[in-house]
Amino acid sequence: MGSVYRARDMHFPNVAKLVAVKEMINLAPDPLVRQTIVQNFEREANILATLHHPSIPRIYDYFSHNDHSYLVLEFIHGKDLEAVLNDTNGFLPEDQIISWAVQLCDVLAYLHDHKPDPIIFRDMKPSNVMINQNGDVMLVDFGIAKTFQSGQKGTMIGTEGYSPPEQYRGEATPLADIYSLGATLHHAATRRDPRLEPPFSFAERPIRRINPNISVEFEAVINTALQYNPGDRFPNASAMKEALINVARKTGALSKITSALPVSSGGIKPLWSFKCEDEIRGTPVLHQGALFIGCYDNNLYALNAADGQFQWKYATEGGIVSRPLVYDNNVFFGSEDYRLHVISARTGKVAWTYYTEGKIYSSPRIADGHIFFGSEDQYLHAVNVSSGRAVWKLLSDAPIYSSPLVANELVYFGTESGSFYALDFRGETKWRFQAKRAITSSPVNKGQAVYMASLDSTLYALDAISGWAIWKFRLGKGSISSPALADDFIFVGASDGFIYCIDARTSKEVWRFRTENQVGSSPVVYKDSVYCGSADGFMYCLEYRTGRLRWKFETQGPITGSPAVFDDIVYFGSTDHHVYALFA
Repeated sequence: MGSVYRARDMHFPNVAKLVAVKEMINLAPDPLVRQTIVQNFEREANILATLHHPSIPRIYDYFSHNDHSYLVLEFIHGKDLEAVLNDTNGFLPEDQIISWAVQLCDVLAYLHDHKPDPIIFRDMKPSNVMINQNGDVMLVDFGIAKTFQSGQKGTMIGTEGYSPPEQYRGEATPLADIYSLGATLHHAATRRDPRLEPPFSFAERPIRRINPNISVEFEAVINTALQYNPGDRFPNASAMKEALINVARKTGALSKITSALPVSSGGIKPLWSFKCEDEIRGTPVLHQGALFIGCYDNNLYALNAADGQFQWKYATEGGIVSRPLVYDNNVFFGSEDYRLHVISARTGKVAWTYYTEGKIYSSPRIADGHIFFGSEDQYLHAVNVSSGRAVWKLLSDAPIYSSPLVANELVYFGTESGSFYALDFRGETKWRFQAKRAITSSPVNKGQAVYMASLDSTLYALDAISGWAIWKFRLGKGSISSPALADDFIFVGASDGFIYCIDARTSKEVWRFRTENQVGSSPVVYKDSVYCGSADGFMYCLEYRTGRLRWKFETQGPITGSPAVFDDIVYFGSTDHHVYALFA
């Protein structure tokens, strides 16, 4: 027996911090049954304590008193999907149901990918799906969720009508949650409660016969999830989410559901932060447990990536924006003091330096025994990686802030005059492309195409061998952001405040996400998310296929550098003088 109460956390007497208190009253007379009930309640607390997802309520506390056990949870302002359905006249719009379905797939994928063991929710149904005041979903009641062990039978438990046939046999796998989600979506689309129908009889109640407003494509997705044989369903929640997104793309609903997807901007605490003496405008790099990042206090810092503890710093005579590069246990980076510095990654002691005639903002690249980087002196420098001696240098037509790309046995880079060069490893120009304004953006490539952005408000795709333009995409304003690639998508920021996603095959816009200021930071893709900072001071985490905001973290200054993401942790610096580490 149990209840859920709305309560106030009196640890904060000056503010009304509301929480949900879930109470379990244990009146079982059998001592073994009593012990099992308490263990199950503790299991829910332990599972929740390991989860960090915007669609799962946070747990604050767990305690027992006499025969009562309590969970203290994040309070969700809203009502559950069952109540939403009961309070609605007519049918819910398909766009709205798909929006919730995508979010539920996202949280199921998170649970099923949980480490060290997947978590099976086992009780997906409308009454366990809360719709908060922003219209976003929150998955509640993990009372029968369990970690999944392959080949291990469990309890015959769940909710009749929503549970798949194998769950009745105690064989719940991640595919059981797929079925239950399909049943939940069938209920949402038809308003027919499966608990009032014979089990596994959804095929006898075709969705479009009940609700003709549902598209054929969406009906097909739900029917696939509801297949009796687990092997005939979607193989995982991510595949089902992708199918839903494709439905939204076909029906024209993608832009509508993107704006309605969940936002989690508050309550994110960094794993650690480290304060430097001045602004951090560049990008960090990780190597063997150490994080290296430059700062405008003229130092390159080495920090312990696990806890942010200071290891050492190396002083230059100018600010450092160049992203460090680690090669052969040395760290290579440029500085405003006109020098390329090479220091030991372990000790921070100098190995050698290379002088140019201008400030170095370009980040070095290494290939074929050479270090390539640009300088404000207008030269693209090629330096021997072992001796530090110049091999050659090419005089361009303007300062070089772009970091070179080495691919196809060529070196690509842009200049502040708008020229884009392709050189061979001898320093000879193979071709040159002219944009209308500066190219500060660093190029990336995939296959036969090279991509870069310009201050002329254009994202370019050029043929890597000939330099001919394959396509051009018009941005709202100029860009110094370097593109990022994932699958067939290109991500780039612009000074109009948007982060863009472009289809690399068609040059069509897939989505755009608005920040509150210019986006000079370059996006980074990790797993199914894209991370990018903005001059508004926020680091954004977006789902890369839809552009929906998963979370944002506020710093106290513009973010101009790019993040580094490794092992589910995102590292970045801000002009507020801090380096941050957050859960990705």
